[in-house]
Amino acid sequence: MNGVHDMGGMHGFGPVVREENEPVFHAPWEGVVYAINRARGWLGYSIDESRYAVEALPPQQYLTSSYYERWLYGIERNLLQKGVISRDELEAKLAYFRAHPDAEVPRRDHPERLAELERLLRARADFARPVDSPPRFQVGDAVLTRRDQPRGHTRLPRYARGRRGTIHAHHGGYIFPDTHAHGLGENPQHLYTVCFDAQELWGASAEPNQRVYLDLWESYLEPAP
Repeated sequence: MNGVHDMGGMHGFGPVVREENEPVFHAPWEGVVYAINRARGWLGYSIDESRYAVEALPPQQYLTSSYYERWLYGIERNLLQKGVISRDELEAKLAYFRAHPDAEVPRRDHPERLAELERLLRARADFARPVDSPPRFQVGDAVLTRRDQPRGHTRLPRYARGRRGTIHAHHGGYIFPDTHAHGLGENPQHLYTVCFDAQELWGASAEPNQRVYLDLWESYLEPAP
């Protein structure tokens, strides 16, 4: 989707300021949000649904929220949509903690579930899937990215649409995020790394002799003439 989250090539956001000795989390609640989002499989939604929930934030809310605030809003959206919690339950809990800001957060000890969760978090995620059809492209092929303007989730950045590149690597079949984000199935496709000359993406303002590599699914691509 063409949302404010797709910032590649945009200007006006100021310099990127690096924080000396930056901690992993700036507040305990950020670690909690991270843990909840990593447990999304148990909560009934995928990484692609998680990304789309953040992308769907209104522009003003997105731009004025911190990184983990966006994650929190995305978690809320997915839990409501999946029926894990109801809007009434959420509003009641928010009202309670607004009235009792020092109240202790409820805890539930469940050693077996905790051990299983730790195992899942330490395991490497596997999004590779078999694909019945042979790859359409080979390493070295010239390709054009499509100019589609999707209304839903996509991993093809706006700045790279309608651009010419070269297949750098083929990775086999992987879950297609554009459908997976909307509950329409995994629909695996061949995944490629495509190399773009920086000037192809950014024009004369690009630094010379620079390249950009993007991992792109097969349906994003067509043969270059």
